[in-house]
Amino acid sequence: MYYCGIDVAKREHEACVLNDRGQEVFHQRFKNRRLDADRFVRQLQEKLGAKPEEVTVVMEATGHYWLNLYGFLTQRGFQVRVLNPIQSDAARNLYLRKTKTDARDAFILADLLRMDRASDSRQPNDGLLRLQALERFRYELVTRIGSLKQRVLGILDRIFPEYETLFSEPFVRSSRELLMNYPTPEELAAADLSELAALLSKASRGRLGEEKALEVQHLARNSFGITLGLDSFALELKLLLAQIEFLEGQVETVEAAIDQALTEVCAQDKTEEKETQTTAEKSPRHVLETVPGVGPVVLATLLGEVPDISTFINPRRFVAFAGIDASVKESGEFQGTRMHISKRGSPYLRRALWYCAQAAKRCDERFNAYYQRKLQEGKHPKVATVALMRKLAVVIYYIWRSGKPYDPDYVWKPTPPLSN
Repeated sequence: MYYCGIDVAKREHEACVLNDRGQEVFHQRFKNRRLDADRFVRQLQEKLGAKPEEVTVVMEATGHYWLNLYGFLTQRGFQVRVLNPIQSDAARNLYLRKTKTDARDAFILADLLRMDRASDSRQPNDGLLRLQALERFRYELVTRIGSLKQRVLGILDRIFPEYETLFSEPFVRSSRELLMNYPTPEELAAADLSELAALLSKASRGRLGEEKALEVQHLARNSFGITLGLDSFALELKLLLAQIEFLEGQVETVEAAIDQALTEVCAQDKTEEKETQTTAEKSPRHVLETVPGVGPVVLATLLGEVPDISTFINPRRFVAFAGIDASVKESGEFQGTRMHISKRGSPYLRRALWYCAQAAKRCDERFNAYYQRKLQEGKHPKVATVALMRKLAVVIYYIWRSGKPYDPDYVWKPTPPLSN
């Protein structure tokens, strides 16, 4: 058996192959191109005289650069393991030399594999990889929208600070139409009352009208906002609102693609179920959707970020992968009392659990009671939310592993007292 470590980079990869005794038997640097990758595989097989199944490859999940090489090698029959960079970085401390080169990194990866210290991060198949790409793209779009909304609020604070009292949510349709047509207090104050009322009535589907228009004009005429540079702020405000509108349309398109991808993944899973006839290999969609707060977007994130839940031997590992475990600080007699979450692992999974927690405390009385109990214990709302995220992560873990739907009576049953 041969062990091949590959240090992955954007333009060039470094490969090092060891035999069972830890001796380097092959070393090559090759470019991130099909021609060079073909040459690498050909020379590797000629040098070792080994078939692809006799060579195990290991590489780091470095950004997105590893994906092309991973797909190329797996298609040619190589068994490929992918490591979390945190794991391989920690393993470098096992070696006394402080050398940090591509060749050295490739050797360390191969040696970790040879010593069976390379824990494999199982990678998603084609369907799950599509889900992963879609849910991560949605995450980026939503993050951009959030940043743009903060800029809009910043402009309103300067030119019309009283505006926040007009609507409970400044980005509802009626508020957007108002700002797009009358972006400054001066324009609102000078607007025809009947036209303003008609605009609000149409945008709110009849819920708002002349009364709200009068309130808007009263605040606009008495605004304490700045009067310098209003034209520039008005232009920026309108363009930012147009960007938000455009990105929200893209989010809807991506969510429709996520629904389609989920349908195809589940259809494929049903086919595999019929072939295997095993409960353990059934699609997790039907059981995960029984958990309060798990909708299509959260489900897509779970499936895309966690290809194989059996990778985690206990719920603590799953919680740590989401980065919502506590980062403990201890040294000698010192013990830290203010512990923050580690924020390691997948930020996409962490955000999905946050969405799930927000929905669960709104829609499920038991999860809401758990959240309220944490608040009564003196926890900050953010700390209580993280506690709820951990609770949901543990519930999701056991439901996913067992293949059984969410049973609130079982999850929330009281713990029996310990007998003397």
